[in-house]
Amino acid sequence: MSAQNSAAPQTAAARTAVPGAGQPVPQRPQGPPVLVPPLLRRARDGVVRQAEVPPIVTFPRHGSLADIPFTNAAEDPDAVVLARRRPGGGWDDVTCAEFADQVRAVARGLIASGMRPGDRLAIMAPTCFEWTLLDFAAWAVGLITVPVYPTSSAAQVRWILQDAGVTGIAVQDVEGARLVSGIRGALPWLRHLWQFNNGALDQLAAAGRPLPDALVTERRSALGPDNVATLIYTSGTTGRPKGCVLTHGNFMSETDNAVELLHPVFQAVSAEPASTILFLPLAHVFGRMVAIGCLRARVRLGHAPSTDTDALIADFAAFRPTFLLAIPYVLEKIHNRARATAEEMRRGSSFDRAEKVAVRYGETSTAALTGAGRGPGLGLRAARGLYDALVYRRIRAALGGHVRYVISGGSPLGRRLTAFFAGAGIEVYEGYGLTETTAAVTCTPPLKPKLGTVGWPMPGTSVRIAADGEILLKGGSVFGGYWDAERQSVIPETDAQGWLATGDVGALDDEGYLTITGRKKDLIITSGGKNIAPAPLEDWLRAHPLISQCLVIGDNRNYLTALVTLERDGLGHWRRMHGKEDLPMRDLVRDSDLRHAVQQAVNEANQLVSHAEAIRRFTILPGDFTEAAGHLTPSLKIRRDAIVRDFHREIEALYGPTHPDAA
Repeated sequence: MSAQNSAAPQTAAARTAVPGAGQPVPQRPQGPPVLVPPLLRRARDGVVRQAEVPPIVTFPRHGSLADIPFTNAAEDPDAVVLARRRPGGGWDDVTCAEFADQVRAVARGLIASGMRPGDRLAIMAPTCFEWTLLDFAAWAVGLITVPVYPTSSAAQVRWILQDAGVTGIAVQDVEGARLVSGIRGALPWLRHLWQFNNGALDQLAAAGRPLPDALVTERRSALGPDNVATLIYTSGTTGRPKGCVLTHGNFMSETDNAVELLHPVFQAVSAEPASTILFLPLAHVFGRMVAIGCLRARVRLGHAPSTDTDALIADFAAFRPTFLLAIPYVLEKIHNRARATAEEMRRGSSFDRAEKVAVRYGETSTAALTGAGRGPGLGLRAARGLYDALVYRRIRAALGGHVRYVISGGSPLGRRLTAFFAGAGIEVYEGYGLTETTAAVTCTPPLKPKLGTVGWPMPGTSVRIAADGEILLKGGSVFGGYWDAERQSVIPETDAQGWLATGDVGALDDEGYLTITGRKKDLIITSGGKNIAPAPLEDWLRAHPLISQCLVIGDNRNYLTALVTLERDGLGHWRRMHGKEDLPMRDLVRDSDLRHAVQQAVNEANQLVSHAEAIRRFTILPGDFTEAAGHLTPSLKIRRDAIVRDFHREIEALYGPTHPDAA
């Protein structure tokens, strides 16, 4: 298969989707879709083994992502589709017509630079307007974009650029340019290095000004759903990253169905237009899917380059989004900061009562939506109203004051925090997906949430549970395979029936809701032969204000232990409240008061599991797990093997007879 094509689409069904040049403009469905429950298939023992939902928008027959800006400009030229941050602060709106003109100008510049259809163009930068503009300009002239995390090391960047055969790369600043220049000797085919903050896109636009627009239209017309749109390299918890080959059709199937399913999120259901600010990295498939989906739905989209809590809260206040796309880490930080602020105001106990009320309210109101209860009673509604003015309004204000919905992905948020935010007036849609599936393959169905699950299959997707509990996936958003650098083609990854083995373990309930247990390779098998999934314990502990990361250990051992790292802001607050700001970190991790606080969190987590699955001992590490140390992937997933190797001595001490942290 050539570099310009990918594996065949996963379904033959089709309708007119995003049009190519000269193709008819599609009509979007009117109003919210009717929710279709999953079709369930059971094993002989009655257990649900497969769930599938038919597509709302079927796999496209023609067109590509490159058409989106031009379709928007043709249908609604004056609609605001993006907001661009001003250097001095504030935001400038960008209309559909303006964005299409900018895409066309940069696309002409790419042609003028000699970039040919099928060439790979890498982008290594923080989340920014320029990234989205260059993405669409590259697609408009038939290029394949290759995202690279700006935090990547020189060795990681060299591997990706070599493996993808990149001929051009755009970076954010001089640091990125220096990194690429330092490895350029190993990349003889790399012809172009552009720098965003040095006017790269203006330079491209100027270079392409003499060329006719017809050249861009000609290249765009040649694209179809089966053409490769991007190679996204998995961050890889083990081994070298592999390039996931995602087509224009994969993204169109994913985003069109997501936009229609999540109608309350992406559509203006009130006088206030839908808007969001994207702070997820565009090198990650989740952030990329969001940007494309917002352009497709004509949602006002802004970009935030930093995930620092203070910077995000300032951006939320200035932009005032109506929904957010987040990973659990960000929601945990918002919750924990609110708790710390309340404690500093000597209202910690009041916050704790408000939290319990919100969790109960969220649980009972969610149960009522699914027909499993009557909903909040009069007393609970009154308590919720009281704490709304005192606490919940502050939570919503931290998100800009207008957020009604959050789409959370990357890892499970956890039942307690999901219920808390629901009780605080913010509905959280949880999803599950992989790079290989173009982001979400399951999602909380609107008005039918079930806490503790990641929802139903996305429309057009099937979920199957194998005999050993592994999750298998199939659908229009599932990729064809990984990039084969030597053959410049795709290595198929799905089986003959189109099923992708995920490596994740989970279960489907009697209504088709999926619950994620953990990674198949991460299952702990104790010396007594018991299989234990560490994820529920780790997720619970990471939600605690004092805890940043947690790794549960117990393979071939007779009980479970844990390595715990401390959350910077939470620890700073704890130090101030306990008068231990001057205590060195090496002494603090052994401090009896701190160990007692962490022990309480461990005790709460242990209530989720049986005695045999409980954490018996733990060690508090003086430093956090970081990407720089090789302990986290760029998407903040734990590299278990690396941590176990680097903290072998601490782990062995946990199983010694005199360890001080016995539970």
